[in-house]
Amino acid sequence: MNILQINSSARSSGSESTRTADAIVAKLRAAHPSASVTRRDLAAQPHPTIDEATLGALFTPADKRSAEQAARVAMDDVLIAQVQAADVIVIGAPMYNFGITAQLKSWFDAIARAGVTFSYTATGPVGLLKDKKVYVTSARGGFYQGTPADLHSQHVKNFLAFLGMTDVTFVYSEGLAMGPEAVAKAQAQADADIDAVLA
Repeated sequence: MNILQINSSARSSGSESTRTADAIVAKLRAAHPSASVTRRDLAAQPHPTIDEATLGALFTPADKRSAEQAARVAMDDVLIAQVQAADVIVIGAPMYNFGITAQLKSWFDAIARAGVTFSYTATGPVGLLKDKKVYVTSARGGFYQGTPADLHSQHVKNFLAFLGMTDVTFVYSEGLAMGPEAVAKAQAQADADIDAVLA
């Protein structure tokens, strides 16, 4: 089993989404001792956002790219290869202002490539990253799960499905901005949910 862990919190320490992602990976490794784990911390290793130069590189045929363009595309190639090689993907995805973090958005943009991770067909786009299990840990200051305000979960689910990843399980930590008791309750609930989904 190859496990890919993506941490997208802006925090280098004290991140609840990272804590719960770590807990899932630990349980997976306990059940599969020979599993390999690749971790990518998008705060410690930020990936560049899409700009005009990036678009120019991506839309230039490989054999006509400049050295700079080839180097830029190669950065995305590394992330794509990690996803392709993974059997299980664990994403620490906190909610910031109703959406995903800028760090996670850059990772999403990097791994979505026509003809590689999805393809356009006569009947619409088809995801090419199939047969992968995905766990998403989502930390929030308030309570949004199951409400119209939870744009975060739907966006993540839609994006992953677009690339062919439809076996997705979410673990939530909510109410983290509502005091120490709420934090303790949220963490206990998240831990219990992790135990349940990995039983």
